[in-house]
Amino acid sequence: QVQLVESGGGLVQSGGSLRLSCAASGRTVSTKTLGWFRQAPGKERTFVAAIALTGGSTNYADSVKGRFTISRDNAKNTVYLQMNSLKPEDTALYYCAATPMAITYGLPHQNLYPYWGQGTQVTVSS
Repeated sequence: QVQLVESGGGLVQSGGSLRLSCAASGRTVSTKTLGWFRQAPGKERTFVAAIALTGGSTNYADSVKGRFTISRDNAKNTVYLQMNSLKPEDTALYYCAATPMAITYGLPHQNLYPYWGQGTQVTVSS
């Protein structure tokens, strides 16, 4: 089992920035890719970004390219999501997810991730 704990969410004005963190514990040795997903009220959960823990390859949803950056600190078993130029439409519950699959095809599908955190709320006011 892999346990994931997100932090760093909050309320920010449009145009502002936030950095989310995802700390992984447990059987992390089998984890190859960590991803971020988000779910806005009344909508389905969607892919935001993913990163390979070895090599650092990344993949982003088109809606966040150029504004969000995913990174990792393997020594701390932590993945970050730096979010800049935030917009009201970025408001959502943000989830961290882990998978033993490689990022070869981007891994944008939530059903490929067996491990999930509880989520952290991000609210962007206009």
